[in-house]
Amino acid sequence: MRRLSIYAIILITFMSLQGCIVPRSTGETEVGVRTKKLALWGEKGVESKIYAPGSTYFFLAFINDWHTFDTKLQNLEMTIHRDRGDRRTKDELLFKTIDGNDISLDVIIAYRVNPQKAPMIVQQVARNDQELKDKIVRTIARSKPRDIFGELKTEEFYVAEKREAQAQKAKTILQEMFDPVGVIIEKVLTKDYRFNPAYQQAIEDKKIADQKVEKNKSAQHAATEEYKRKLEEARGEVNKMIADIDGEYLKAKIEADAYYEKQKMIAGAIRAEGIAEAKGIREMNDAMASAGGEALVKLQIAEAIQGKKIILLPVSEGGLNLKTTNINDLINTVGLKNLSSQQPLGPAEDKPKKK
Repeated sequence: MRRLSIYAIILITFMSLQGCIVPRSTGETEVGVRTKKLALWGEKGVESKIYAPGSTYFFLAFINDWHTFDTKLQNLEMTIHRDRGDRRTKDELLFKTIDGNDISLDVIIAYRVNPQKAPMIVQQVARNDQELKDKIVRTIARSKPRDIFGELKTEEFYVAEKREAQAQKAKTILQEMFDPVGVIIEKVLTKDYRFNPAYQQAIEDKKIADQKVEKNKSAQHAATEEYKRKLEEARGEVNKMIADIDGEYLKAKIEADAYYEKQKMIAGAIRAEGIAEAKGIREMNDAMASAGGEALVKLQIAEAIQGKKIILLPVSEGGLNLKTTNINDLINTVGLKNLSSQQPLGPAEDKPKKK
């Protein structure tokens, strides 16, 4: 086996020296595609096999073609600047906005080759990277983005979010268009943009005017907020006064209710006391209406006249008529008044003294 390998190496070296076998290599990021122009065995044409990056292969000369494609990220830059970009001329995208103003836009298309579709690219699209870039990528990338970015109004180009949204839309649509030809779109980037100088000055003047309007709106908004703040402070002060008055009212009401309840309780006590007293009087009256009451009255009369002088006047059928007689005059007449003021004679004084 080792001897056969040595023979094979010697044979390849000999044929290489004769120009029959040539080496074919791929770079670190390249894939290779072989095309058989004449098949000693197997089918001729583009092989479906993909030759890996960073390798060297040996093929018979004249009957084989070799193509490579770089799979790293590549940029197609279309710009107005002559010192950079793919062309040393003014190469930016020129189109009109949806409202009819002319605009130029610098665009970068970041793309890479799909290595799995390299054989198809060789067979149907392009023979190398430069041809793929110039005839396919550049042609489509200069056409479709014009339509997509042309959907914006003039003033919307000043808004970064609007431009980014259209760039993302362009990436999506371009990917759909490039996928069949084996190209993957990684990014669509927008850079500088330019309008007609006179119109751009008008736009800038309008922007300044809009900024002043926004400034005035902000000042008005601040004044409104200040008014609202003062209004809320006034409302708070009024609410505090109302709360204080309500507190005083509730305090007075509580005191009045307490006084009312107190007086109500006092009145209830007085009423109860009166009822009890009336009940006692009623029971006393009932008791006085009985025989015991009469005895009690006599006892009270006796106690009332105890120690008092009593004068008996003769009253008879033919005597004094108390109804028509002035008792005071009668007493004065008979001298009983003087007699009643003197001490009554004791038993010793009743009898005359003997001489």
